[in-house]
Amino acid sequence: MELRQLRYFVAIADAGNISRAAKQIFLTQPALSRQIKALEEELGLCLLERQAHSIRLTPAGELLLPEARELLQHAEQVLDRVRAAGNGVRLRVGYAPSLAAGRLSATVERFLQTHPGARVELLDLSTAEMLAGLEAGQLEVAVTVGQPNATRGLKWTPLWRAPWGLAVNRNHPFAQRSRVTPAEVAGEPLLVFCRRGYPEYWDIITGWLHDHGQRPGIVGEFDGVDSLLAAVESGLGVAVITTQSGPRVPERVRLKKLSAAPEPLCVAAAQRAGKEESKALALFIEELRQAAPALT
Repeated sequence: MELRQLRYFVAIADAGNISRAAKQIFLTQPALSRQIKALEEELGLCLLERQAHSIRLTPAGELLLPEARELLQHAEQVLDRVRAAGNGVRLRVGYAPSLAAGRLSATVERFLQTHPGARVELLDLSTAEMLAGLEAGQLEVAVTVGQPNATRGLKWTPLWRAPWGLAVNRNHPFAQRSRVTPAEVAGEPLLVFCRRGYPEYWDIITGWLHDHGQRPGIVGEFDGVDSLLAAVESGLGVAVITTQSGPRVPERVRLKKLSAAPEPLCVAAAQRAGKEESKALALFIEELRQAAPALT
């Protein structure tokens, strides 16, 4: 079998008519019919039942169609990877370590195995910096909190959900608890990500406490997960973070479950919409999506 014969077969199946398919792929009807006849002869099976103004797939054709689509897709991906390697693809990826720890590095490793000539740059940025970088064309993709309703001309691909927990010093009384309530969190000095750089985090945590009739006692704002956790480790307060931050939690910090916790955070890949999408970028995002557990 030749790939072009499979493409012609899929085109006919999609069009439901040989003459219509011939126009779509810029072939004459007799030439297209000859190619399908040659494919049927090679297989020794009839794939299409010709009717007056349409075609119908035979059982053999029904079986071949999904297999042909998969083969063609795989062939296209192989070509994309080879082209990407030859063209020196560059992907600038903004991310928040508190959301993408572990999974992003594994994705980059797999991506580079199939795109050995590509260059991937990882940039630890706040949400605001990532969105600004996408708008300015300084980033190709950002792994951050999903904001599909934001009017920024971005395309969002959901990746995974990140549950919430409470980070406390190992000597804190909460360290021995199985769960901590919203009222107990509000009664502690609260350490948070800075509002300017992480407005969605601020809204989620303060909104969660307000919904439970509590007022947060915020005593410190931080521009990254490492500085936030360092403050928790020093005993300056407690912090509500996603459990995705687990690999970055210091030895002297414990991550505890929350009673009536906020809804898990949807982590998504954002890219600019309205422009022709790079095949390498599409494959990178698909690698991210495949690496993530199913959304629940």
